[in-house]
Amino acid sequence: MTDESNDDHSHLHIHASHPAITKRLKRASGHLSHVIEMIETHAGCTDIAQQLHAVEKAITNAKRVLIQDHIDHCLEGSVEADDATRSATLADFKTIAKYL
Repeated sequence: MTDESNDDHSHLHIHASHPAITKRLKRASGHLSHVIEMIETHAGCTDIAQQLHAVEKAITNAKRVLIQDHIDHCLEGSVEADDATRSATLADFKTIAKYL
């Protein structure tokens, strides 16, 4: 994980989507705790796999919303910026695109 102090952006990373993403991730965390409990109590493998799939999907969706929000709010405005800003934005896009 990268900490915010290593981020090249000069603005805070606060977006309207963050509370909803946090809520999704907390729900996924609770769900994951339940899956761990299922494993510890020897639940059926098919049931565990189904629940793991649900956790994975929830995390993937949260990540997708975060990345889309970043593109919409952090990268989009640099189209009309100076060359250095556009270059930095392109590098940022290439970096975040790795997580899609």
